[in-house]
Amino acid sequence: MVPVLLSLSLFHLGLWASGLILVLGFFKLACLLLRRQKLARAMDCFPGPTTHWLFGHALEIQQTGSLDKAVSWAHQFPYAHPLWLGPFLGFLNIYEPDYVKAVYSRGDPKASDVYDFFLQWIGKGLLLLEGPKWFQHRKLLIPAFHHDVLKPYVAVFVDSTRIMLDKWEKKSREDKCFDIFCDVGHMALDTLMKCTFGRGDSGLSHRDNSYYLAVSDLTLLMQQRVDSFQYHNDFIYWLTPHGRRFLRACQVAHDHTDQVIRERKAALQDEKEQEKIQKRRHLDFLDILLGAWDENGSKLSDEDLRAEVDTFMFAGHDTTTSGICWFLYCMARYPEHQDRCREEIREILGDRDTVQWDDLGKMTYLTMCIKESFRLYPPVPQVYRQLSKPVNFVDGRSLPAGSLISLHIYALHRNGNVWSDPEVFDPLRFTPENTAGRHPFAFIPFSAGPRNCIGQQFAMNEVKVVTALCLLRFELSLDPLQPPIKMPQLILRSKNGFHLHLKPLGPGSGM
Repeated sequence: MVPVLLSLSLFHLGLWASGLILVLGFFKLACLLLRRQKLARAMDCFPGPTTHWLFGHALEIQQTGSLDKAVSWAHQFPYAHPLWLGPFLGFLNIYEPDYVKAVYSRGDPKASDVYDFFLQWIGKGLLLLEGPKWFQHRKLLIPAFHHDVLKPYVAVFVDSTRIMLDKWEKKSREDKCFDIFCDVGHMALDTLMKCTFGRGDSGLSHRDNSYYLAVSDLTLLMQQRVDSFQYHNDFIYWLTPHGRRFLRACQVAHDHTDQVIRERKAALQDEKEQEKIQKRRHLDFLDILLGAWDENGSKLSDEDLRAEVDTFMFAGHDTTTSGICWFLYCMARYPEHQDRCREEIREILGDRDTVQWDDLGKMTYLTMCIKESFRLYPPVPQVYRQLSKPVNFVDGRSLPAGSLISLHIYALHRNGNVWSDPEVFDPLRFTPENTAGRHPFAFIPFSAGPRNCIGQQFAMNEVKVVTALCLLRFELSLDPLQPPIKMPQLILRSKNGFHLHLKPLGPGSGM
């Protein structure tokens, strides 16, 4: 009798549980449908491409390539158009300078529908924070990017670049094209390890390499999640093989960062270690974070420390790798500009075999070529915001608070209404005369407004040093059989790598 009653009780409990799950599911679906209706109504006055009832525009983007499709839609729909990633996530996709100014001159927060995917990895650092805490962290971090802090980093950039170039010297002896992407990625990570954690000059350890692989995996999985609407729900995503792989990679990244922070805090307790740190040729990013105090005398918590370090490592590693690789590709594709950059660098350095801080401001033609490369191949091709208050656009249309905005930097930089012959590589677009009359929001490789990239000067300095030394050491040419295939993966990378032929220029090259 007891087993029968027990089985009946379990049966009724199962029915109740199933009913509760069903009710909660219907409630969630109703909320999503209401939100879709609200987002769609807000964008009613903006015509756009045909939307699939389930996939939105995601299927078309995956089939034809999101970047080229975005540019074609920009030609078809001036200013902006609705962009749906699945049935419930809809953005107004913008790529016109006045539209960009209307939104990005304000301090609207990042769109949580996309950037919350980062939380498990980088936590609430400067990228994801909003409101007073974002302002507090931004204020605490500004000293880390002061020019007095950035100056000694030039020597770090040089050291890491030389390690990479020595590898390339050996590879070039085979007189074959090879993919430079992984080497540039390791060099950028080596640089960040030195600038962030004070790593020595011995290159990356096994643990550092595991961290590099984890970060590469995380960026791939993140872009895949953004593009696949079925992965937008946390509960579903964590049950999938991709979700579990993401969590494992997060654990590797967190363990690495936590261990370095613990080691540094322990070292600061030792007077001898303190003296060594103070005698170092430069303070690293972690030193500055550990010594940062706000006006109330508060320091960053361990959780905040990890979030800011992980944010800096993510933002400073992948974006720089992308920028350098696409620039070197441009130099190989346009040898006349490569030769002119090399000539300028040789004139600046003379008999010296290294780059110094004062040289960077003199590299005018190289800087113009870097900017033109960033225009055609922006390291971060797309960013997102959520409106905290209504916005009125220059053509009279508007959006209410709560609306989602996608700024397509790649489409903006190739907008034919903004740039003449937008597909042509022309560094002279960035002469002072040509820049003076241009809309301030027409060229924004580091985003724009109060939430722009705090590390953009660090990044530009690194790109200048690395590319200058590359051009001094090698003559670059393309592999005609393996042109890069553009692929957005949070950053803009190539699906098949960057295959270049490198010809050593010998002792007279300046190295």
